Amino acid sequence: MTILVLILGILLLVALITWAKVNAFLAFIIVALLAGCCFGMPFTAVIASVNKGLGDTLGSVAIIIVLGAMLGKLVAESGAAQRIAHFMHGLFGARYVSYAMALTGFIVGIPLYYNVGFILLVPIIFSVASSYRLPLLYVGMPMLTALSVMHGFLPPHPSPMTLVSVFHADVVKTFGYGLIIAAPAIIIAGPIFSATLKKIGPNGLQFAGSSVNLPADELPGIVNSICSSLLPVVLIGVAYLLPVLFGETSFIKNIASWLAEPIIAMLVTIIISTYTLGLYKGRPLAKIMDAYVSAVKDIAMVLLIIGSAGALKQVFVDSHLSDALAGMLINSTMHPLLLAWLATACLRLCLGSATVAGVTAAGVLFPIVHHAAINTNLLVLAIGAGSLFGSHVNDTAFWLCKEYFRLSVKETLRSWTVMESLVSVIGLAGVLLLDFLL
Repeated sequence: MTILVLILGILLLVALITWAKVNAFLAFIIVALLAGCCFGMPFTAVIASVNKGLGDTLGSVAIIIVLGAMLGKLVAESGAAQRIAHFMHGLFGARYVSYAMALTGFIVGIPLYYNVGFILLVPIIFSVASSYRLPLLYVGMPMLTALSVMHGFLPPHPSPMTLVSVFHADVVKTFGYGLIIAAPAIIIAGPIFSATLKKIGPNGLQFAGSSVNLPADELPGIVNSICSSLLPVVLIGVAYLLPVLFGETSFIKNIASWLAEPIIAMLVTIIISTYTLGLYKGRPLAKIMDAYVSAVKDIAMVLLIIGSAGALKQVFVDSHLSDALAGMLINSTMHPLLLAWLATACLRLCLGSATVAGVTAAGVLFPIVHHAAINTNLLVLAIGAGSLFGSHVNDTAFWLCKEYFRLSVKETLRSWTVMESLVSVIGLAGVLLLDFLL
């Protein structure tokens, strides 16, 4: 009976979001309350579970996600992303322009959320395609691939960060493994796959003069731009090198553990970047703070969706559904990481949003951590890979690609949907290979 309630709950969630067009936050809360009651929990206990799940989930990730949004906004509005794109464009030249675009998306995609990065970098794609007289998709798809991979696989993006918290994974190891998997996924689904798209969509010349960029003299320097964007990664890397370089004294250990905390790394980055990308360039502090407020508004609903997904997960746990589900997972002959990818891919196909699919899978797959010998860092990446599979007409990113690049639905399926599926399958292959090697 409990498994039937779970299936009906997931189907109701899908129907509310995709058919009835109910806001995902409201849909999660409604399903969590109904599921708790159907599981036979007292209503007061259901409310307590919802409050606990929402609070616990947001309490562990909200600060990092908010700080990440602030950094992304600063990188975008300061022109740092534009500077990085133009530098890569000049460094690689026409022959390797697709690799330049992929590397730009990779660097910019660390602090920027997908939709923000897309809107920001599309004018640069148009500009590069126009100057080299190349097809838009050939130039743009590698950059979009890198942005998508970073969004789905790596912290501090919302879904991966939530999964790290739920499964108590190591954020540094998850990021490191994610980079190993991300590199081949970006190269194969980006520059290599984009070579098959040269005859699809309009040529860049049709968009000449359409891009709106900051004047060159207002852009920050390339070293400033790259260092500010990658500083969180650098700080966490330094934290792990300190004991190796200076010995494992108590003082060094304390400094290293302090720097290794993602919240500290992000906060230090915000403080430094506020000066290097803002005050140093003559931008008033009040305007920088206004940009930060705007950044938080942009991701407010994302935070609420993540919290409500945590509420549903907590209802599943407190109703003892996890025990019944764990028995099914244990008795399954399928590899647990493959099972996690498959379940998330199905949710992605039904729900559209990669973030919603990822955080929903966290609740469904939560029991697997306690009842199977599984590397939680790889579990995060398996779910992240599954959350990117098969983007189609119920995904806003699908329509962004279609409308901006002036494609038909068929052309968007041939390009964007195939690229997302390639990334997902390559990500799964990388996860399974790492699981075999580790």
